[in-house]
Amino acid sequence: EVQLVESGGGLVQAGGSLRLSCTASGFTFDDYHIGWFRQAPGKEREGVSCIDPSDSSTYSADSVKGRFTISMDNGKNTVYLQMNSLKPQDAAVYYCAAIRTDHRYSGAYYYLDPDRYDYWGQGTQVTISS
Repeated sequence: EVQLVESGGGLVQAGGSLRLSCTASGFTFDDYHIGWFRQAPGKEREGVSCIDPSDSSTYSADSVKGRFTISMDNGKNTVYLQMNSLKPQDAAVYYCAAIRTDHRYSGAYYYLDPDRYDYWGQGTQVTISS
């Protein structure tokens, strides 16, 4: 059974930092891209960042480049999202998700599209106080 379990959300002041974790099980880690997505109230779910565990390549949305960093620990089947310089507009429920890597495709256009992802975690709330 595929499972993705997020942790690390919480309340932080604007300008602060949080690190989210996503631990995966039930599939071969290297065969999938792992992505972080977020959804704020009244808005569509959007891609934030993703990583290919087989080669550590990453993609990130323009809105978080320079502030958020995605990384992984293959030995723990865990992907992290380090979020720095948080802004009020970063507040959302953050989800991690997995999609089997399709070597015919690459790039943020494909791998940051939430509609393509098959497996999802339960989400973790990130709240930003101004």
